[in-house]
Amino acid sequence: MPVPDNLVLKLIEDRLSQIDCVTRGWVLRGFPRTREQAENLDTAGYEPNRVFYLDVPNDSVYERLTLRMTDPVTGIIYHTLYNPPHSNQIKERCQRHPEDSDDAVQKRLAAYNAYVEELSDYYQTGLHINADQDPHTVFEFVESMLVSQLPTNLDRD
Repeated sequence: MPVPDNLVLKLIEDRLSQIDCVTRGWVLRGFPRTREQAENLDTAGYEPNRVFYLDVPNDSVYERLTLRMTDPVTGIIYHTLYNPPHSNQIKERCQRHPEDSDDAVQKRLAAYNAYVEELSDYYQTGLHINADQDPHTVFEFVESMLVSQLPTNLDRD
């Protein structure tokens, strides 16, 4: 069951108002998901100075999620195509998370696609990153954008 937006926003406000976030900054992943949530975050006084969109084609997301599995003994995450278990014993004990089922992934993609355009319109200075490549390359690009100087004009008008 989804958590109501007002409760999520209250929790985020409480956390972002703590001294470490005020002095060192903060990162949110997966929030806001809708324009309304973004507007509420801004109204609460928490406007991000950088927004990143990690762009990955739906078929790649689907493949990444539906073919991953976890070894419950070691906690290691495997992928049927890109990082298969090293033995049949490990493969037999691996489990798929219920959220990685075909139907669940399709629903999550549909929910994401329903709101991504309105978020892109709201955060127009957001950077779109091709995240359908080597994770290290994506990390390096994001890191370079985090350490670079902020733009001088953050106005949306």
